[in-house]
This record gives sequence, structure tokens and C-alpha cells, in this order.
Amino acid sequence: MECKDVPAATLYDVLHDIEYRKKWDSNVIETFDIGRLTVNSDVGYYAWRCPKPLKNRDVITLRSWLPMGTDYIIMNYSVKHPKYPPRKDMVRAVSIQTGYLIEGTGANSCTITYLAQVDPKGSLPKWVVNKSSQFLAPKAMKKMYKACLKYPEWKAKHEPQFKPWLYPEQSRLPPLPLAELSLQHADSLENIDESALAEGKDERGDASDEDSVN
Repeated sequence: MECKDVPAATLYDVLHDIEYRKKWDSNVIETFDIGRLTVNSDVGYYAWRCPKPLKNRDVITLRSWLPMGTDYIIMNYSVKHPKYPPRKDMVRAVSIQTGYLIEGTGANSCTITYLAQVDPKGSLPKWVVNKSSQFLAPKAMKKMYKACLKYPEWKAKHEPQFKPWLYPEQSRLPPLPLAELSLQHADSLENIDESALAEGKDERGDASDEDSVN
């Protein structure tokens, strides 16, 4: 996606800023950082709403990032953490490899490439696959772009100098021993059959497109 009027650095900040995500990402149920591994890697939790009547999903991921001048990379994959096992009210999904490549194309423009290689678990019905590819992913990218336009104003009111993804000495996360983690393989998780579910009406409607980020 081409992002006019959005510097690459701003888009990079928006993807990292977990407090801002809670404002603009209407699909998020809960998200938080668990701990840091290195100056450019951490482990976090993310739970999101799925189209009704499917069960909601969550994931634990190890994320790493790398600024490269006017370009940036953020990548993640699923891990197991002993304090955060699969929840009974969620389906634990698996990020095989997910990430963003942000490329600066000018002082106030950039492009973003989004890669999502994810096993959502469960035998999903065809309408979910169609909806995800045709509507949900493009809609999410459009919402992200709108969030970028509003980010400078929001950040100015919310710890404007706090950016631990750029300044690791600011990190408030506890150190996390690598030995506590292991790869999360999809075949070790419960596979819930949702293939027979018919599409339900999303009670939230489309009002979330205009979510306030003030």
C-alpha cells in the first residue's frame, strides 16, 4: 500500500505503539508486552475479535525489528510462554511468520508491504477465507493509514518522548530469559471445527471505521 502524507518513521511508530493501537484497532480485545529479549526484540500477547459466530483468537509472539535509514522491518512468529497458556475462551492461533516492510519514498510518503503467514487453527468455513482476503485485510490497512494521519497529534499528548522501539534505554519491560520460550507449533494446539458455521451479523457494525483516537 502506498501511504501519501505519512512519513515512514510515523508508520513505524504507529505499528510499535501498543497504547495507540488500543485506540485505533477496533478488533483488539487485549494486547500487552510481556518482556524484552534484546534491544530490538520482545514478546507480547494479542487477542482479537473474529467475525461472528467464530471464536475469537489470540497469539503469543516473539517480535523483532530493525530500522535501516528510511526503511524499517518488523517481524514476528509464535512462541510458547509458561505463564500464558491457551485460554478456554479463545482459540490460540499461530503466527508462522508475520511482518511489515516499510520503505520511505520521500520526506512525507512511504510504502508498506504486509506479510501474514498465519494458521488461525480450526477448520474455517469458506466465507471466512473470502471475507478475510476481499474485505478485512484491505479494510485493516485503510484503518491503519487513517491512524497514521492522527498519530502526531495523539502522541503529542501521550508521552511524546517515550519511544522504546527507537530508544531501548527507555524500555520498562522486564528482561525475559530465552530459555523460558519455545516455538509454538500449530499441530500441538486443539483444532476446533468451525467449518459448518454460517456467517453472522457483526453487532459492532461499521461504526468502528470512525473510531476516535483522541
